[in-house]
Amino acid sequence: MENRPQFGSRIGFIMAAAGSAIGLGNIWRFPAVAYENGGGAMFIPYLVALMTAGIPLLIMEIAIGHKHRASPPVAFGRMRRGFVPLGWWHVIVTFFITMYYSTVIAWALSYVWFSLNLGWGDKPEAFFHGYLQLADAPGQIGGLVPGVVIPLAIVWLGVLIVVHRGVKKGIERAAKIMMPMLCVLFAVLVVRALTLEGAAEGLNAFFKPNWDMIRDSKVWVAAYTQIFFSLSLAHAIMICYGSYLDRKEDVAGNAFIVGFANSGFELLAGIGVFAALGFMAVQQGVGVHDVVSGGTGLAFVAFPQIINQLPALNELFGVLFFMSLVLAGVTSMIGQVESIVQGLQEKFRITRGMAVLFGGGLTMLASLLFATRDGRHLVNVVDYFVNSYGVTLIGLAEVIAVAWIAKRLRELQDHINAVSGIRIGAWWRTCFGIITPFVLGYMAIDSIRANLVETYGGYDAWFVGVFGWGAAAAALAISVIFAAIPDRKPEIRTAESAEVSS
Repeated sequence: MENRPQFGSRIGFIMAAAGSAIGLGNIWRFPAVAYENGGGAMFIPYLVALMTAGIPLLIMEIAIGHKHRASPPVAFGRMRRGFVPLGWWHVIVTFFITMYYSTVIAWALSYVWFSLNLGWGDKPEAFFHGYLQLADAPGQIGGLVPGVVIPLAIVWLGVLIVVHRGVKKGIERAAKIMMPMLCVLFAVLVVRALTLEGAAEGLNAFFKPNWDMIRDSKVWVAAYTQIFFSLSLAHAIMICYGSYLDRKEDVAGNAFIVGFANSGFELLAGIGVFAALGFMAVQQGVGVHDVVSGGTGLAFVAFPQIINQLPALNELFGVLFFMSLVLAGVTSMIGQVESIVQGLQEKFRITRGMAVLFGGGLTMLASLLFATRDGRHLVNVVDYFVNSYGVTLIGLAEVIAVAWIAKRLRELQDHINAVSGIRIGAWWRTCFGIITPFVLGYMAIDSIRANLVETYGGYDAWFVGVFGWGAAAAALAISVIFAAIPDRKPEIRTAESAEVSS
């Protein structure tokens, strides 16, 4: 009998994997991205991206974990020893993402409390900056902000308890509770938004297609970028969760369910957000295009304004909205922390408790950097560069390593088809071996070009260099260092000599 943690049920895996994919970006990024890239017309490149890159990559990552029954470093090392740094690159980039992601969840948790009496008043932007004690200029880190540190500690305590309890009793059980809660809370919000004055105008702005834009390559890049990041690809999480699947579990079927669940939630978020923005536009006597925003500005500035203007039950809907953000964030963060813990366990042969203490504890301490007065600036820059040059390049390297260097597509295909109801073939190999690397390469080159022409976000070059480029480079360097450290007990085995059978 296999001595490895496993999900207790198929629905448990689907809930956990979907929870990892459905995060803050689904709520505050996708609606604005769709609107700015052709509205309804963007759904064509979005669906193409989902079917040619999102789901093929999702199938591959789950399959790698499922076949090799191991963390990314060990799984890639079993393909070729030289791929171990690639596996650690997954884990270390996830470490960097978790540092700032946990802080944003802490902001949302604070706003659940503020919603009880609409504590942001009639000037939500000024209140948000005051809550963060935002520094006058980027780089002025200053001291810790107690109003952020306290909810951050609560978030970390909850996540570490869940991860410490293990796969079945912790991660699976939490996902089965939090994901239905998230869906119910957000469905209530969407239904309420659809009944508001101006909702139709908002939905028209969201869905009205601008067919001329579909010929613009930037729209296609935006669609592929959204799919790639929203599915938590190249984050170590899907490989990690795939390794906990039962040996006979349906890999391809589960990947399709998770992929479509994520996209379905994004569509639901777009409907709710734009119905609410339509209401906001009517209240202010302006067009919907004048109130559209994304990111933290949408969540912590625009939505408090919308909540203020609701005709009734303002406090209740404030709690529901920010609690939805917390749930979406925490379900993603659990997967992030678990992938870090799994990597440390298999590297140093330590117990889960020790891995949670050291891995989770170190990430928690590092996250305090984003709980300083410079927190919002740091979140903006680190998030952009770690995703643009960390996650994108990992995805590209992953595809090249598996498809071109190790030439393992046929082998993975056979493994997937042996356990899956949905059989994959030439479509999957073509998407994974040709289309995906081309798109990821273009995304990386386009991003580098844009940042060489103009400094990101108008920030000072030194700030972007240290916390942007520096963070992306540090993640790669640390990955190489970790790969060079000898395992406490030999675990990496070559595929030819000791592959884990399917």
